Amino acid sequence: MPLLTEHSIKGLKVSADFSPDSHVTLYHGDRLELLEQIRRSGDKAELIVTSPPYNVGKEYESPLSLEEYIDLQRLTIEASLRVLSPTGSICWQVGHYIEGSAKAKEAYPLDLVLYPVFKEFELRLRNRIVWHFGHGLHESHRLSGRHETILWFTRATEDYTFNLDPVRVPQKYPGKRAFSGPNKGQPSGNPTGKNPSDVWDMPNVKSNHVEKTDHPCQFPVALVERLVLALTNERQLVVDPYLGVGTTAVAAILHGRRSAGADTESDYLEIARDRIVQAASGTLPTRPMNKPIYSPKDGNKLASIPEEWMDLPGD
Repeated sequence: MPLLTEHSIKGLKVSADFSPDSHVTLYHGDRLELLEQIRRSGDKAELIVTSPPYNVGKEYESPLSLEEYIDLQRLTIEASLRVLSPTGSICWQVGHYIEGSAKAKEAYPLDLVLYPVFKEFELRLRNRIVWHFGHGLHESHRLSGRHETILWFTRATEDYTFNLDPVRVPQKYPGKRAFSGPNKGQPSGNPTGKNPSDVWDMPNVKSNHVEKTDHPCQFPVALVERLVLALTNERQLVVDPYLGVGTTAVAAILHGRRSAGADTESDYLEIARDRIVQAASGTLPTRPMNKPIYSPKDGNKLASIPEEWMDLPGD
């Protein structure tokens, strides 16, 4: 089915251009054009969440100097704020821009690079969330990178949407009891779970991940689910200026939110559409948001030391 039409997917109204009446917008084009459509409509986003290009030479990127990259991000951030509700949040998920090769490599942490840009617009940083994952590319001349970050900003106000209860995680020690005070001897934790904190341990989407598609830098649905549940309410609008294969749209649909996103790659939007069909019908494979990280059991062959390594000299 062509993307550039309005149609229905399992009862969801999906459009190619933004309409407040649509459940999902898949815009094939520049993110600034979509954001301008939303602005003109008068609708407001309660959450803008995205993982922009890192300027590392992927097929969907144009090589830029770091200064040019920052200027383009500033344009996106400014346009995003024009459609952000007064109580809304903006979440920027980024990694590192790496310059050079081998021992000449230098890492630029994009969250630190972009932080001053957000502050230009008088936003307030609520959390710098660290997303930790256990596997990725291996390095030889520096430590292998195993984390990225999410900058969560709101406007400079005390009135912003934050729902902790939907994102609570299981208590580590649910049987812990108060040691003293009026509640001495009573359970001291919250029966519905604890705050997930600002460090999130979730596998990244690599070849054996249940959510893997053709996109080289896909983030997991669970990462966005937690933000959607905590920072929006049902039927509110979630916008992703760099939609890719639609992970943000999927997370929004799964929890009764509206979604709009843009991408310049039609192949990615086709994948996004297919994932939305599956999400709407309950058949999309996803990794559960609070599923524990897998630890190999004793006797697992992959976790056992190879015989060839047994007699190697120590350091």
